[in-house]
Amino acid sequence: MKFATLTETETAGQTVLLRVDFNSPIDPASNTILDDKRFREHAPTVQALGDAKCVVITHQSRPQKKDFTTLEAHAARLERLIGRPVTYLDDIFGRCAREAVAEMDIGDVLMLENVRFNAEENLKMSGADALGTHLVRNLAQMGDIYVNDAFGTAHRSQPTIVGLPLAMPAVAGLLMEKEIATLSRVLSGAPGPVTFVLGGTKVDDSLDVAANVLSGGIADRVIAVGVVANVFYKAQGLNIGAPSEDLLRKLGYLSEVEKAGDILAKFGDQVILPETVAVRDGEFRDECPVTAIPDLPVLDCGLDSIGQLTDVIRKSGTVVLNGPAGVFEDSLFATGTNEILRAASAAEFSVVGGGHTAAVIESMGIDKKFSHISTGGGACIQFLTGRTLPAVEALAASKARFW
Repeated sequence: MKFATLTETETAGQTVLLRVDFNSPIDPASNTILDDKRFREHAPTVQALGDAKCVVITHQSRPQKKDFTTLEAHAARLERLIGRPVTYLDDIFGRCAREAVAEMDIGDVLMLENVRFNAEENLKMSGADALGTHLVRNLAQMGDIYVNDAFGTAHRSQPTIVGLPLAMPAVAGLLMEKEIATLSRVLSGAPGPVTFVLGGTKVDDSLDVAANVLSGGIADRVIAVGVVANVFYKAQGLNIGAPSEDLLRKLGYLSEVEKAGDILAKFGDQVILPETVAVRDGEFRDECPVTAIPDLPVLDCGLDSIGQLTDVIRKSGTVVLNGPAGVFEDSLFATGTNEILRAASAAEFSVVGGGHTAAVIESMGIDKKFSHISTGGGACIQFLTGRTLPAVEALAASKARFW
């Protein structure tokens, strides 16, 4: 890897600024954390810094959101998970924060306030510009080493992500290292045949992934489901029905039809689409071929197609999944998503791109069967499109500068 890692770095006795991503689902009324998956994933890195003074930098949500709140509950949740005291401080780099860090002992863990309470952290900027922010300049003075473990935020060009590595020696944490290593294996050296299953509503990103993995010979086939499949249907000249057409218009994805058409023109034999779909007709699930979709919402793959798709998945050595096959929240239309996930879990090497899909897998109790469930949906997708991640670029620059 082009960046330094925590496993090869001496941290004993050092003050470490640890950037993690504890952004989690929260009940705004009670400020209760509803899912602590990211806490569990970052815990090994926090534990590995037991011989250092660990200053945790993280965020929760963003301005104007209902769950944009303080990190007091986050500190308490981390404390329970690692079995060590975690001190929460309602300051980021002010005098209280500086004094608290200066008074830390080896083994102490201190969580600073939600870093997005500082306006600079909410801006997109280059590393050079971030280096000049008050946030980066002041935080850098409080530590000796910066550890970035926040893969979930690796695609963001924000000051603590791209600026701190230029201000001080920086390394990747255990989770960051694992994410990059696993996703790199997807792009090179994964057991074949390699199948990508792209669904959900992020059509533009999914098409970029499909184009990258097919043109690069990374994937043997791409299965498109959900709203992604609807765009491919449109590219084939099929009528997807007024409700699905309206959804594409509302999401701004009608402009992606041309891109889907280009992919089909170049790699048509490698793109697999459901031949039947399920629609809602009143209180019932109805099924029809994609050549005769009525003016009803398309909410899942048809049962015949689910069988065909899962057969392809079961014959794959590697399966990479991102996005559900339909409206899985409704039990009537969860079959496609659930069956595809069950089939993928049996693959020799299986990777899930986080987000909603990861939540479904945990609810089904099959999360342990997957080789890797990413903690960063957006970062994972960007990596698989072949684009570099700002966090990784910054860590590489820090290695060149300081190590």
